[in-house]
Amino acid sequence: MIDLIWWQYALIGLIFIWSGFVRSGLGFGGAVLALPFLLLILNEPLVFLPIISVHLLIFSSWIALPGFLQSRRQAKESGVRAEGNIDWQYLVKSLKIMAIPKLIGVFGLLTLPGNIMTIIIFGIILVYAVGYILNKPFRSNNRYLDALFLMLGGYVSGTSLIGAPLIVAVYATHVARHQLRDTLFVLWFILVAIKMTSFLIAGVDLQLIHQLWLLPCAWIGHLIGEHFHRRLVKTETATFFRVLGVMLVIVSLVGITRLLMA
Repeated sequence: MIDLIWWQYALIGLIFIWSGFVRSGLGFGGAVLALPFLLLILNEPLVFLPIISVHLLIFSSWIALPGFLQSRRQAKESGVRAEGNIDWQYLVKSLKIMAIPKLIGVFGLLTLPGNIMTIIIFGIILVYAVGYILNKPFRSNNRYLDALFLMLGGYVSGTSLIGAPLIVAVYATHVARHQLRDTLFVLWFILVAIKMTSFLIAGVDLQLIHQLWLLPCAWIGHLIGEHFHRRLVKTETATFFRVLGVMLVIVSLVGITRLLMA
């Protein structure tokens, strides 16, 4: 990572606490709701994406695996096949649709100039943010729209790891609520593993030194997010997303303006 001032490192640490909170609290959005803030500090997507990717691999395993093992153990003890915490059938079905767009997106990330990729990221986030503010997030209600959202989500995930809102729009209508978060985390693990493989092949710096101090930051946010998630599953609220939407609009507009004026 390029040398920064101490307060910039402090802000990056706080943003990764925020990222961990959102990831475990909502089951998605750890990248989409953190990346715009990070890019305001340092406009280098390929600096932050490997760090976010490693965190996703670690925390997605941490969250989904215990529930999976518990459901297997309960099924073995009772002799009855349990439903489990992961919808494997829909996971496999959706991956078949997302695989090729995902790879195309990864290739685009490694070839497009940093400024152009950053503007694309901010533009996508603006669309998401407006949906949050109006309480009208992406929704899918037919198989053709499902396929379109999954392909777009796979592509955007390949470029910047921020395709979650598009993918969640489809998953929320096909996966039971009690299985949704853990199923999404298995999906994130698979998609991120593909991206990490491309990083390794392309020789991208994985920022291993910064992983050491940013991982505890994400872990703090993860613990707070777990408590929030337990409360969230018992209630429905749009206020939280509206506030996030306003914040993201402001940050994205500032980021785009700064790039265009540079």
